[in-house]
Amino acid sequence: MTEHITDAPNRLDRRKARTRAALVRAAQSFMAAGKLNAPILEITQAADVGMGSFYNYFQSKDELFHAAVEDALDRHGAVLDELTADLDDPAQIFAQSFRLTGRLHRRDPELSKVLLRDGPNLLGSDKGLAPRARRDIEAAARAGRFTVRDPELALTITAGAALCLGQLLHDHPERDDARDTDQVAEDLLRMFGVSADEAHEICQRPIPGPDVVLRTVV
Repeated sequence: MTEHITDAPNRLDRRKARTRAALVRAAQSFMAAGKLNAPILEITQAADVGMGSFYNYFQSKDELFHAAVEDALDRHGAVLDELTADLDDPAQIFAQSFRLTGRLHRRDPELSKVLLRDGPNLLGSDKGLAPRARRDIEAAARAGRFTVRDPELALTITAGAALCLGQLLHDHPERDDARDTDQVAEDLLRMFGVSADEAHEICQRPIPGPDVVLRTVV
């Protein structure tokens, strides 16, 4: 009898989590398509959720879109942590995270567009890419791998490069995303004090393939 009583709230919590996740994923699809003015009804229909249920989870569409961006940031940030967990050199961790993010723009364009659309707000977020990049830059500076006087400015440069690179790859599908991403990562390493030869060597090292990244994100 106790098991049935305990299990009922668990089932309810799981159902609520699935409903909220469906709304978030639907919102991400609308954001990626640039449909920021879509009515809530349209979003709930895409999520296969009743209109009346929406307000059990979010007070407004803006709140939903904010949650959608945070979810995308958290998922991608968790991927980067997992795929750099076995690396010791903070300069390589920084470079590999950047290289994986750059490749994601083509491999998962929907997630990429969600991130690009809210780009100006990413620097101030305490979730996802910005705090991880800041952490890696500060670790590299402490270890003497980077020569940066102001980690916050270094983060701003990194974020700007990542967002502009993503937009360039969307605007010019003929460009080689892996080559361009590695070149930008190499230039960032050089800017932060890594020698040209070592920066080039680091950015030529093997990294997990896009299929591994997408399986982890999704």
